[in-house]
Amino acid sequence: MKADARDHPIGWRPEASRRAVLVGAVGVLAAGCGPGLAGEPPHSTPSTVPHQEGILTPPPDAAVFAAFDVSARGLNGLEGLLRRLGVGMKGSPSVDGGTVTVSVGASLFDARFGLEAKRPKHLVAMPAFRNDVLDPGMCHGDLLLQVCAPTAQKAGDLLRAVTEGLEMNPRWRMDGFRPDNRTDGPGSRPSTRNLFGFREGAANPDPRDEPLMNRLVWTVKDSGEPAWAVGGTYHVVRLIRMAMPLWAADSVAEQEAVFGRRKASGAVLGREREEDEPDYASDPEGRTVPLNAHIRLANPRTSQTDQNRILRRGYSYDRGKDASGQPDVGLVFVCFQQDLERGFATVQRRLAGEALEKYLLPFGGGYFFALPGGGNFPGSSLLAH
Repeated sequence: MKADARDHPIGWRPEASRRAVLVGAVGVLAAGCGPGLAGEPPHSTPSTVPHQEGILTPPPDAAVFAAFDVSARGLNGLEGLLRRLGVGMKGSPSVDGGTVTVSVGASLFDARFGLEAKRPKHLVAMPAFRNDVLDPGMCHGDLLLQVCAPTAQKAGDLLRAVTEGLEMNPRWRMDGFRPDNRTDGPGSRPSTRNLFGFREGAANPDPRDEPLMNRLVWTVKDSGEPAWAVGGTYHVVRLIRMAMPLWAADSVAEQEAVFGRRKASGAVLGREREEDEPDYASDPEGRTVPLNAHIRLANPRTSQTDQNRILRRGYSYDRGKDASGQPDVGLVFVCFQQDLERGFATVQRRLAGEALEKYLLPFGGGYFFALPGGGNFPGSSLLAH
């Protein structure tokens, strides 16, 4: 059921424009996603199928997420658009560390292009979850371009270069940045610090572990997906506003209980280092890590929930002040997974009622499928089969 804005705990109200306004503000972290399916993910061996960049590659400091509706006519028109997009990606000005990731939404697989039978089996329009107040103008889209680069200017320039003259209409856009971004170091994993001041990324699956990525992230053969989709992955983007004034009114100890980690070090409560694993079995009543703490619900660390893990690649956003003078800041939550239901949807439903919920307002984004890599242009495998 879609939430009524009047009932939202943060006092949301719609603006004359299509953007949501938060009176008091709204909040967020970024680890939660998906409902659990019975059984294990399909067995896979190391894949030789090429993949797009911008998924496993270390995330640079800036990104633009831009969704479009295709205005080209018919399948030939769509193929022409994708071919020109590929040319633009290959011929755009060189940006060190820049990547363009092309994903498709469920709406592309309709009668306009005759692709209904080729839709990835889990790809649907993103539904509203508990606590969501979705703005239709900031959701979904036929195509999503995730453009990452070392600076915001370079990301914007790269987006303009690859989309110039293409037959598609802008639907929504969000620019992101990664505060205190860390993408290298011996044995380290990419991490950032969200605008609530907590570090994210410590519990992410290791993107350097190829068998793990084949189990959790990439679409593989014999998984029930269309043959063209092998090598792709489900791409979730969630635009989440953060209630900064409400959050700032809490003590550091209260904030740490909400997340289940120390603010300064990132260590799980009761542990010393960020890398130390929690031991929930020895804390069944939540005396150390509260039962409704974000990290405890997002990843309970059991053999049953191991298959629900997702690969996160989030960014923060800052759009200044809204019409009521409140800070319009938050999170562009991004994750990749082999199966939307087994991944994001299961975790998201598991987070219902978490302590963090009152500081958040998810208002946009969508479900997409990141196309396989290789070929002469993005989507070549889709149109070839």
